[in-house]
Amino acid sequence: MRVLLVEDDAMLADGLRELFVGLGFALDHLSAAEPALVATRLTQFDLVMVDLGLPGMDGLELVRRIRSQRNKVPILILTARDALEDRVRGLNEGADDYLVKPFAMPELIARVQALIRRSQSNAQSVITLGALVMDIGQHEASLGAEALLLTGREWAVLESLLLATPRILSKAKLADSLSQWDKEISTNAVEIYVSRLRTKLQDSGVLIRTVRGIGYRLEEGRPDDAAC
Repeated sequence: MRVLLVEDDAMLADGLRELFVGLGFALDHLSAAEPALVATRLTQFDLVMVDLGLPGMDGLELVRRIRSQRNKVPILILTARDALEDRVRGLNEGADDYLVKPFAMPELIARVQALIRRSQSNAQSVITLGALVMDIGQHEASLGAEALLLTGREWAVLESLLLATPRILSKAKLADSLSQWDKEISTNAVEIYVSRLRTKLQDSGVLIRTVRGIGYRLEEGRPDDAAC
């Protein structure tokens, strides 16, 4: 999942980047609203986190302009402003959620995951497909009774495929969801992660099907059904 953080507190931004990347997210950071508005036009993010007290254009105006472009990306406001009128205004301008600083990191992650699931029409924290169980809230996966050990990027690819089920995800979309501006991921790298996941899902009854010319779909089936 690819997240844009718009935050002018460099220390907080560094801490959030470390946290999110460690959980398998790709996180891009900008410290001002103007370049962030351009970024939301050019890049398909899964979620945007916005501080209100930004230099120049403030975060509320950024939210308003993102929505004026008919961009439906989930937006989470992060701010020290805790007055009721500020929260109401932020939500009325188009934000999906509002979190007051200082906040607990587990709550932030839970809100981010809930917003992303909701945007993909899946409100559940624990998602299953056959023998595969992914607890997104706890960041744990299993196949039957066995824990499924995944690297950060393997988790990100499998989570994206599972949340999209039964839709097909293109290689380009998967590559973009793993990329950051300073660390682009190629479609060839996506193929490598998919290959590793297929090995880990082997004989589980859950497979990653290649739909030629389009992308991948996660589904139940036999290993010889993996390509079509």
